[in-house]
Amino acid sequence: MPTEVALLESPALRVEQMGRVEALDKVKSLVMLPDGIHLRTEDVARYFEVSTAAVRRLTDRHQPELTDNGMKVLRGAELRTFHSDMLSLWKGEGPGSYPQASTQLRLYTRRTVLNVAMLLRDSDIARSVRTHLLDAEEDLRALYVSLERRVTRIEGCLLGVGSALQELGPVLGRMSQRLDSLDRKLDVTHQAVGEIGLRLTDVPRDVVRLDARMDDFSRRLRDPGRRTDG
Repeated sequence: MPTEVALLESPALRVEQMGRVEALDKVKSLVMLPDGIHLRTEDVARYFEVSTAAVRRLTDRHQPELTDNGMKVLRGAELRTFHSDMLSLWKGEGPGSYPQASTQLRLYTRRTVLNVAMLLRDSDIARSVRTHLLDAEEDLRALYVSLERRVTRIEGCLLGVGSALQELGPVLGRMSQRLDSLDRKLDVTHQAVGEIGLRLTDVPRDVVRLDARMDDFSRRLRDPGRRTDG
């Protein structure tokens, strides 16, 4: 598990944590500019409870890293456009209540503020943010270990299922052979039943002929002289 010192010293470790901006609001409410996206240097200093000079010194030392994570400096026409946009969103008592920088304005995003929290040494708020990140990292690692164990158990169960299926294979093969044999016997039975059905269709005619012969035989028994004369 990374330590606080490692987080302060290692850009690579900071990159790994850079997406977890929710840690900021878990430690302290972060007050944004009216656009809900940016903060000024004094807003960042107020959040970390340090001087604006301390924040400026840190941003000067780590400008490339912070710029990669959303920090930018506005000047000239770009600054005037930004102020105009902010004034249209400002909910204060009037235009004069929105503080406007005269020559340049350094802006930060939540991602940049999290970056500052992982660099700023002399701030209890920054330390709390780092502690939250490291504790959450430890919880995540514990969850990963637990998940890995569960996956290992599932893999073990699947191995058992595989062995059972291998043993079941020959049994299924024999059952398939017996079913095939039963199908053949059923086919023979159906053929025999069909032949019997054909023969049964001749039975009514045979019965009629037999009835006629019996009637004739009965008449002859009743009239033996007629048979003799004939």
